[in-house]
Amino acid sequence: MLIMPANMSTALLLGASCMLLCFIGRVPLKYLMGMVGAGLVLVLLMFAFAQITGIKMRTETWSKRIESYTRGENHEVPYQVQQANFGIASGGLFGKGPGNSTARNFLPHPYSDFIYAIIIEEYGIFGAFLILACYMLLLLRSIRIFKNCPYAFGAFLSLGLSVTLVIQALMNMGVNVGLLPVTGVTLPLVSMGGSSVIFTSLAIGIILSVSRQVEDLQAKQQQPVINEPVAA
Repeated sequence: MLIMPANMSTALLLGASCMLLCFIGRVPLKYLMGMVGAGLVLVLLMFAFAQITGIKMRTETWSKRIESYTRGENHEVPYQVQQANFGIASGGLFGKGPGNSTARNFLPHPYSDFIYAIIIEEYGIFGAFLILACYMLLLLRSIRIFKNCPYAFGAFLSLGLSVTLVIQALMNMGVNVGLLPVTGVTLPLVSMGGSSVIFTSLAIGIILSVSRQVEDLQAKQQQPVINEPVAA
């Protein structure tokens, strides 16, 4: 509720991560559906408040982006989406090579929001699938930590942070290739940034800390028990 007026995409990202953790934690579906319904009512109330009071906040930007996405060819495509499509189309299978992108000269924020389109242009479909595979590997490893961790807090902490990073990456990729409306979500560990890189690195560090504790517990369990000789 506090993040939504300023940054809808970040609020949706956190909401999706929390809902997924609740689902994994076996929260009844009726409560999850109630949370989704409450979120939709909140968004509608925000739009109604903006229309009545005249305080636009970012509702006008959201409306334009949703309209341009839902109307498709019958509506004007945003400029950044057009340039991203040009770059992706010219990438081919193996791309133009590192540093040979031309779309970065016209695409707004080619180093943050639309960096995945530049990666596809320079490294082709091969590079695009390689980046996607890295995030899927991160999610797979985090699921393994979740299954092996005997403590609920550490298990849900590592899984929640990794799911948030992976969902954010998938949202960024979906926007770049035209599957999702335009948002301001960056690509974790790839996009240029300051505070986002710091907090992403902190999240990776916490995940590695939980993994180290799991490995230490497994090592202690595998150590053979040596019976000391009993004195006569």
